[in-house]
Amino acid sequence: MTLRRGAGRASLLLVGLLMACSRDDPAPAGSPPAAPPPAAQAPAPAPVTGSGVELPSFVSLVRQQGPTVVNISATRHVSAAPGLRRGDPLFEFFRRFGGQPDPGEAPASSLGSGFIISSDGYILTNAHVVADTDEVSVKLTNKREYKARVIGADPYTDVALLKIDARDLPVVRISDPVRIEPGEWVAAIGAPFGFENSVTVGVVSAKGRLLPNGSYVPFIQTDVAVNPGNSGGPLFSTRGEVVGINSQIYSQTGGYMGISFAIPIDIAMEIGQQLRENGRVTRGRIGVQLQELTYDLATAVGLKEPQGALVAAVQRGGPADDAGIRPGDVLLSFDGKPVQVTADLARLVGGTRPGTTAAAEVWRNGKTIGLQIRVAALER
Repeated sequence: MTLRRGAGRASLLLVGLLMACSRDDPAPAGSPPAAPPPAAQAPAPAPVTGSGVELPSFVSLVRQQGPTVVNISATRHVSAAPGLRRGDPLFEFFRRFGGQPDPGEAPASSLGSGFIISSDGYILTNAHVVADTDEVSVKLTNKREYKARVIGADPYTDVALLKIDARDLPVVRISDPVRIEPGEWVAAIGAPFGFENSVTVGVVSAKGRLLPNGSYVPFIQTDVAVNPGNSGGPLFSTRGEVVGINSQIYSQTGGYMGISFAIPIDIAMEIGQQLRENGRVTRGRIGVQLQELTYDLATAVGLKEPQGALVAAVQRGGPADDAGIRPGDVLLSFDGKPVQVTADLARLVGGTRPGTTAAAEVWRNGKTIGLQIRVAALER
């Protein structure tokens, strides 16, 4: 740069001398020397463009959707003290003289969260928050408290529906969980350890996560901090819509360790609707035992990709047997919806009203065939 700037100045001086020599009238003696030409200014540095990601703000989300989140207190009455056991100093006394001390009852409470889904007071939460309780109360952000009725609870999906006597309540906006993708920011609002209206944020880690509890719920996995008291609270997208219900955490200590799970809101709303209409959940069945389709098994049956649910066994006389399904078949779709993994079929069948006839696509002997299956009721 120094050499280039010096060469440019010398060229300007040389041009000035040539122009002076070519003039007809020389400059008068004693005149002040001409000012040197101004040095060329260095160009302004170009703006640096980085690849950084701007972090989202959840302020407006919390202001708008915060009042839709409630705190839930559930109380159950349990024995204050267990019965005396052999070896207790008073065991021999009561054995000789008869009777047992009355242990009495003491209230045991649990805390959770929930959110309002209708302006007339219907609230979704987790089933385990209100399981085996005698009294349930709901507290709004405006500090008003209501006694709540448990309309119904479904331990299979861990969804419960409550009702309070109120009107004109703020209501959450429901999203389609299909829209959310791993890597997106999400926020949880709840009452961890009883600290009301707490907000924690994180990202979606994975979708369709199956847990070893036999429920076949395709959980949304996040790294949002969820602790006792958050259960039943909403998981919001950056659009201010509920995408799930915070339900479980993976922990070796009982507290948050960076992994939490939420029930997809479409499943929760479907369960809530059944609870509202019937007070219980009715599920369908087709009478098959399924096996996860691995890549090797898919290749063995002639499929290019391991997509579908492999039928390992068929209940004799059941709906699948009547429809002509055989062991070794691969169910590719059910009721017009694709089956990617075993959990998809279990969820689709369970969500089908008993008595419904559903179309199914089955892969058998290197080709796809269509069948009609009449769904039966799942016996409890």
